[in-house]
Amino acid sequence: MKHAKVKVGNRNIGTDEPVYIIAEIGINHNGSIALAEKMIDGAVFAGCDAVKFQKRTPELCVPKDQMNIERETPWGRMSYINYRRKVEFDFDQYSEINEYCHQKGIDWFASPWDEEALEFLEQFNPVLYKVASASLTDFPLLKKMHATGKPIMLSTGMSSMEEIENAVKVLGRDNLLIAQSTSTYPCALNELNLKVIQTFKQKFPEVPIGYSGHETGLAPTLAAVALGATFIERHITLDRAMWGTDQAASVEIGGMFRLVKDIRDIEKALGDGIKKVYESEQKSIQKLRRFQNISQ
Repeated sequence: MKHAKVKVGNRNIGTDEPVYIIAEIGINHNGSIALAEKMIDGAVFAGCDAVKFQKRTPELCVPKDQMNIERETPWGRMSYINYRRKVEFDFDQYSEINEYCHQKGIDWFASPWDEEALEFLEQFNPVLYKVASASLTDFPLLKKMHATGKPIMLSTGMSSMEEIENAVKVLGRDNLLIAQSTSTYPCALNELNLKVIQTFKQKFPEVPIGYSGHETGLAPTLAAVALGATFIERHITLDRAMWGTDQAASVEIGGMFRLVKDIRDIEKALGDGIKKVYESEQKSIQKLRRFQNISQ
């Protein structure tokens, strides 16, 4: 059987490869390039392989009936459309992010929420694109993402298996990664449904399967690795008490460091599945197996 493997930047993601660990910054930066760079630093310190952002064109992504609804924001009370504009980075800011990540030696990419956002991101040649769960049924966007020729990570929150299969038909199975996810922030443990990772592995054997988690705590993400997730994505933040809808489902820098370390330990502990007697066990055999040399 063909191994599920996709080349992303200088790395392979998939079977028999180290888990690819993504720190999603998303919009936790609250429109501040300084905060974004601190989170990039935190992801590098923790040992993550990539950071991820989100890119929207507010005029296309905000429903018209919500544009002028006023909301409380870190900048005071303003219309929702103006808030969305505030948290979007422009060309100069993404140029700085691009350069900063190159200097720090960490991959970066983003999930474009509309076709204009995809065209914007193409200027920076990110290592891959992510289809946000909300965009899984946006076939024109999926087709345009597929046309870039870049690897695509498909997040499957709030999606039925039929919807996922239809999206896979549009994207094709080559150069594709699929993530189990539940789009609740934070998500209750009984709705994470980690065993879907195994379901996806059976249904899409040639596609690397991963996990995008929105729970509080680290244990479910570690369980996802034990179940065979080849890549992991968790939101990163400087402080879970910061303003923003995703902060409560995010992991602070210290937690991300522990998560990466524990994932690397799990990789070592899982082994290759071949039962063997280790050299380190020989003393135990001599000491504890009193009758080992007696013929049966």
